[in-house]
This record gives sequence, C-alpha cells and structure tokens, in this order.
Amino acid sequence: MNNNEDKNLMDFEEGSLVKGSAWMTAGSIFSRILGALYIIPWNAWMGTAAVALAANALYAKGYNIYSEFLIISTAGIPGAISKQISHYNALNEYGIGNKLYKQGLKIMVGLGLFFAFIMFFGTKYLAIIFADGDMTIVPVIKSLSFAVLIIPVLSITRGYFQGYGQMAPSAISQIIEQVARVFYMLLATYIIMQVQNGNYVDAVTQSTFAAFVGAAVAIALLGYYLLRQLPRLRHLSRNSNNAIEVDNKRLILEIFSQAIPFIVMGSGIIIYQMFDQATFNFMMRSFANYSRATLDQMYALFGFNTNKLIMIIVSLAVAVANAAIPLLSKAHAKNDFDGIRNQITKILQLFFFVMIPASVGMYGVSRYLWITFYRYNAVGIDMLRFSAILSVFLGLFTILGAVLQGLYKNKQAIYQLLIGLAVKVILQYPMIALFREFGPLIATFLGMATSAFLMIRVLVKEFNVNLNETMNRAGYVIMYSLVMLAVVVLMDFVIFKFVGDTSKIVALLILMVEAGVGGYIYAFLALKSRLADKVLDSSMDRFRRILRIK
Repeated sequence: MNNNEDKNLMDFEEGSLVKGSAWMTAGSIFSRILGALYIIPWNAWMGTAAVALAANALYAKGYNIYSEFLIISTAGIPGAISKQISHYNALNEYGIGNKLYKQGLKIMVGLGLFFAFIMFFGTKYLAIIFADGDMTIVPVIKSLSFAVLIIPVLSITRGYFQGYGQMAPSAISQIIEQVARVFYMLLATYIIMQVQNGNYVDAVTQSTFAAFVGAAVAIALLGYYLLRQLPRLRHLSRNSNNAIEVDNKRLILEIFSQAIPFIVMGSGIIIYQMFDQATFNFMMRSFANYSRATLDQMYALFGFNTNKLIMIIVSLAVAVANAAIPLLSKAHAKNDFDGIRNQITKILQLFFFVMIPASVGMYGVSRYLWITFYRYNAVGIDMLRFSAILSVFLGLFTILGAVLQGLYKNKQAIYQLLIGLAVKVILQYPMIALFREFGPLIATFLGMATSAFLMIRVLVKEFNVNLNETMNRAGYVIMYSLVMLAVVVLMDFVIFKFVGDTSKIVALLILMVEAGVGGYIYAFLALKSRLADKVLDSSMDRFRRILRIK
C-alpha cells in the first residue's frame, strides 16, 4: 500500500472533535431549525388559535411516547456500536467492528418489529397511561409505529459511520431525512385542512407518519454512502491485526452491555417530558377545576411550543456529544489519560463557548421569536425565556452523560441521572403548587442541574480533570453573553414599545435584526479577546479580517 493510500485510509478513520462537532452541529442545527420552521405554515393551516394549540398538544403527546419507544427499540445500540467500533479501530481490529455492525443490524431489525407491533396494537393502553385517557391520540401513535419499524436500522448505520469518525454521512442523512419529513407533513396538512376542510386529528396523524417517510429516504442515502465506502472498509478489514478472537455470542453480549446505559441516558430528557405529560393534568386539577382543553393549551405551551425552539440549541450539545464519544473511547482504549483529560477540557470549553451565548441570545430575542413561530402569548414568551436558560442544563446533562459513557463510567452516569430524576419527581408537585404551569419547567431545571453537578464531580474525582482554565474561559463567555443580552434586550424593549405585537413577517425581520446584532457583539468580543482562538485551537485571523477587528 502506497503513502497516498495510507493517507486516504487515515483520513477515513480520523476525525477531530471540532471537525466532527462541526459536521454534527450543521446537520443537527439545520434539522432542528427546519423542524421548527414548519410550525409557521403548519399552525396557520390548522385554523384558529385554539385548534392550533390542540393540534400542538396532540402532536407533542404522541411524539413523546414515540420518542421513548424509539430509544428503547434502538436499545442504545447505535451509540454502543459507535463507541465499540472506535475502540476496536484504535487497536487495528477493523474486522471485529464490521462483525459488530452486522450482528447489531440483525438485532435492530428484530427490535424494530417487536416494538412497532406493541405500539400499533397497544395504543389504547398507552393513551390511558400517558395521555390521561385521550383516545384522539390512538391514530397518531399507530402512524408513528411505522417509523419505529425502520429507524433502528437507520440509527445503527449512522453509529457505524461515527465509529470511524465519519460524521458527514450522519449529518447529511439527518438533513435529507428532515427535508423529506417536513415536505410530506406540510403537503399532507395543506391537503387535509385547506383543500378538504378536514379534521386536525387526521392532519396530525399524517404529520407524524412523515417520520417514516423521512427515515426511509435517509436509509436509502446511507446505503449509497456505504456502497461508496465499501472498498476502503474491506481494505481496512483485510489489514487488521486479527489478534483478538470474538465469537458472535460474545459480540451480542458486548453490544447489549454497552447499549443498556445508552438507553437510560438517551431517555433522560424524554423521561422528564413523559413524567410531565403523565402528571401535569391531575396535579393541576388538584388546585383548580381546569377543563381538558385549558390544560391541553397550557401543556402545549411548554411541552410543544417552547420545546420545539429550545431543542434547536440543545442539539448543539447533542452534536458535540456524538462527536466526543468515539474520541474518548479511542483515548480510553490506549490508556491515554492525558489525552482523556485534554478531550474532556476541550469538550466542556467548546460546549460553554457555543451553548451559553445561544441560550442567552434566545432569551433576548424570545418575544419576536415566539411571534414569528406562533401567536403573541405573554405566558408563552415568559416560558420560552425560562426554557432558554434551562436549555444550558439540558445540554450540559447531555454532554456530561456522553463523556461518562465514552469513558466506560456507565454506572456513575445512570446513578447521577436517577438522583436528578428523583429531585424532579419530589419537587414537581410543590413547584406546580407555587408556580402552576411553570412548575414542571422549574422542577426540570433543578433535577438537571443536580445531575450535571454530580457528573462534573465524578470527572474531577475519577480523571483528575482541572476545571480552572475551563471555568476561567466560561466566565469570559458569560460576561460577553451578558453584554450581548443587555444590548438585545434594550433593542427589543424599544422596538416593542413602538411596534408591539405585529405580523409574522415583520416579527421575522425584527428577529433577524436582533439576532444579527447580538451575534455580531458576541463574535466581536470573542475574536477581539482571542477567546475564540483558544477554545477552538485555531487561528481566527481570517474572521477578524472579515469583521475588521484588530
């Protein structure tokens, strides 16, 4: 094999945290933004505000149940496959990685069939348990069962590419999946609600069935990428050390031993949301005689409307986490503890550098962001502001859980999750008693903050991670973000005083101006102080020249 071939193979395998995060962030952010933008025409086509909120609540309830089934049906195997393939590749045992993928694929097909069957035929029981007996959710859950049938195959194939440090196929397939999904759901909603003057339940049912359509298109795309990479993959496999013998039974046990923690940790945020969904109505009814319609509208505000928007920035953390696990697993396989400490430091600094200004920025532009996507609602805007700050802790929980899993500290990760969840469960009722519809958000904040604190303590204790530099740089990030916030909030106050509630088009223009000014201020301060160079380990001179910063 010549030097060029060597280089090509190394390029195929190796990926840096920043480069991998960039690909995953691009895919995830685009998908999340598109997954939020569709709400504008979708809500408009639904009709009145009350119908739109009812549709949002129905969609959210169905999707929360689906998300949990999806996590269980994939059994955490995609993350485990990514982690273990990276581990064996670091030992030049590419053949074992391929066997892992093949065995995992068989398991995924079986699990998809099993859980799709349960969802399709057990819808009435799921509605009783998780939707307060609301039977309008039955067709929605049935439509989502088709996605559960095939998404496990999609997920494990993405995990296979990520195990090789190849984030582009995952990111691109994520974008194409979302484009196909949104196209189908908007087309179906328009036909049902505008052409046929149909029922919103039918429109929501077709909108959720779009998850199957998007997944099918993404699987076809990943199959194409796999065929293109096949010669390289075979070459790597043929040139493995072949010093480790692993039979199929052991591979399956290894997959599940690593997969179970991924199920639990991947379910973290969804478990919180499912708990809200299962308890919100009866807890609220203990304080006043609310109707189901009123409770659905309250739930839709935080369970769907705000959640759709904050998950755009939480996806930043998910992207970094997906890029981090293979790198940490590789360093762990080589017993490179200095490398582990450096990776943890880079991950945390990159997270704070991106996540804090994103959440603070969303807080600042929340008024016209809400008007752009929905209709003016003072309570909803306040919920979005609180949720924007909450998103930092949702993201931190995601990142720290991924780090602990990448370092085989699965028990500690699960234990800290359970402690945080216990805090959430204990405080849910008192928080609702004090703050009504804001109570679930506050209880989530306290639970997630508890888990994040305990996870950081584990990393410091187990790997001797020094947080001084990270906290110092995070302090600058917070300071620059607050300067940005002060300017944006002042702008927003003045604009709202003169413009007030307005059309979606005008709101979008105002939003773009506020976000642009805020983004420029943060970028200017981060580039001027050279903080961006330090966090990203790269010269930012080109950007300074573009922005004319000395």
